[in-house]
Amino acid sequence: MLACSTATASAPQASSESRHRWTVEEVLALYDLPLMDLIWRAQAVHREHFDANAIQRSTLLSVKTGGCSEDCGYCSQSARYQTDTERERLMPIDEVVAAAQAAKAKGASRFCMGAAWRGPKDGDLDKVLEMVREVKALGMQTCVTLGMLKDGQAGKLKEAGLDYYNHNLDTDKEFYGQVIKSHTHDDRIDTLEQVRDAGINVCSGGIIGMGESRKNRAALIVQLANLPKAPESVPINNLVPIPGTPMANNPRLDPFEFVRTIAAARIAMPGSWVRLSAGRQEMSDELQALCFLAGANSMFYGENLLTTSNPAMERDDALFARLGLKAV
Repeated sequence: MLACSTATASAPQASSESRHRWTVEEVLALYDLPLMDLIWRAQAVHREHFDANAIQRSTLLSVKTGGCSEDCGYCSQSARYQTDTERERLMPIDEVVAAAQAAKAKGASRFCMGAAWRGPKDGDLDKVLEMVREVKALGMQTCVTLGMLKDGQAGKLKEAGLDYYNHNLDTDKEFYGQVIKSHTHDDRIDTLEQVRDAGINVCSGGIIGMGESRKNRAALIVQLANLPKAPESVPINNLVPIPGTPMANNPRLDPFEFVRTIAAARIAMPGSWVRLSAGRQEMSDELQALCFLAGANSMFYGENLLTTSNPAMERDDALFARLGLKAV
């Protein structure tokens, strides 16, 4: 069962009628396994669907920073909190393209563009559409995260050549109101439905370490896995407490609990790319290697995410060399 696979991309996911519908109790049972048994099971599932030594690398650029009207309790870009993040206008297209070219030259295969909005206005969306077209022309996969979409906007993004739309569920529906009050969990589901209906790949995951329980973490995985089609890409963020936000003093999550979350996500969503996202800067090389063993096979590559730091590319390159991993 643990024989090395030569697959380099995810296998087609089963139809919504035939694939397993997870329950919170089933995912909690995964969390409760001895850690080595859980990792063994996750690695077996991983090797059935992916090359176990291949990691997809994405670069993330904030194309419009700060000044967001929403009250997400973890986010330095909310206009409601006093943080060091300054409000900036939408970046010029030529600067975005230059950043994408640099990311591609260093080995990134996907370029993700994020804008701090509740949702894009049509005029702003037109500029983002041009960014998507220009980055797509470089031969890179494209991804954007723009907040909640209005009717028709997902279709325009599809026409521009967008490959992925990121819109994280963030956390379990029951815990959601303790993190965000300016919109609902259902609002996020609505945007994901629009993205899926437009034929764009879905990128959706969450943040752990925000004060949620293990049951909340299990429920988040269930809510992602049981979407009509599981997300093609599942970013798992480890909260980076940011001064000035309501979660500035949140204690750090037990690293092994983070690994358990990666493993549970891999088992519940076997055909999805599971991405190490925010929080990698604080992880040791050994912890990252354990996450890869547990089924993570994607990562953000580059010194910065939207407003938080990320390991230097040279550190990641050295880690890949030490572990015998290859980028895809």
